[in-house]
Amino acid sequence: MKNEFLKGLTSDELEILKNKGTEAPFSGEYNDFFEAGIFICRACKTPLYESSTKFNSGCGWPSFDDEIKNTIVRYEDLSGGRVRTEICCAKCDGHLGHVFTGEQITEKDTRHCVNSLSLQFKAYTKLEKATFGAGCFWQVEKIFKATVGVYLSSVGYMGGNTDNPTYEEVCKGQSNHAEVVFIHFNPDIISYLDLLEIFWNNHNPTTKNRQGLDVGTQYRSVVFFHSEEQMKIVESSLNQQSKNWKNPIVTQIISAEKFYRAEEYHQNYLNKNSLGSCGI
Repeated sequence: MKNEFLKGLTSDELEILKNKGTEAPFSGEYNDFFEAGIFICRACKTPLYESSTKFNSGCGWPSFDDEIKNTIVRYEDLSGGRVRTEICCAKCDGHLGHVFTGEQITEKDTRHCVNSLSLQFKAYTKLEKATFGAGCFWQVEKIFKATVGVYLSSVGYMGGNTDNPTYEEVCKGQSNHAEVVFIHFNPDIISYLDLLEIFWNNHNPTTKNRQGLDVGTQYRSVVFFHSEEQMKIVESSLNQQSKNWKNPIVTQIISAEKFYRAEEYHQNYLNKNSLGSCGI
């Protein structure tokens, strides 16, 4: 590691970045962390990973399936009696972790396994949040993920009465959570009203706790607003939409609650499995 970037690092950070150490699994601050922003090198501050490439691999360290172009260098690592590929920051040569392929976890079939102590997170301040429930979250995410102006999307659960719900609990109606898509979007590119139009146009808001053959409270039509302004926009939009439907709209309008990110295999499910839709 280049000496000019050592100043200011703690002993724990030096152990990893300079001496190629490894923090204990599940101990790092970024292991279970999915905010919208960019991850930079803790030593030289070079941007390394967009948060949109981060996923939960279950390995105990932050995982990414892609890097920012030309920011990572790779070395053969024969330590520990096995062949691995070490990854380091291209600018300061600080140790980040290792990269693996062939695990078939993401579309890109790549996992950068990185120490939290090698990284710092910088949040994007110009993005806004939106949360929609419109039936099976696989299809809803696919639609919003392809929308220009949507930077980050995750599927999960909101609006229930238990902590840390599992998919099985949600499907059985035991937690009262809705399946939702949680979005970070750039309002300079797409407005909240435009996102609402996509929401209305891609499900039936007049069927209570049901979308097609999917029946249950988890499939209810719901908008979780993140501000007073969003609430007013949703209410106005719903009034306009009511003119387009023969039956009354039953969509709930609720203040955003805690979002529980769904199990990793649900994230980007249709694209990962080369499916055009849920098949309903």
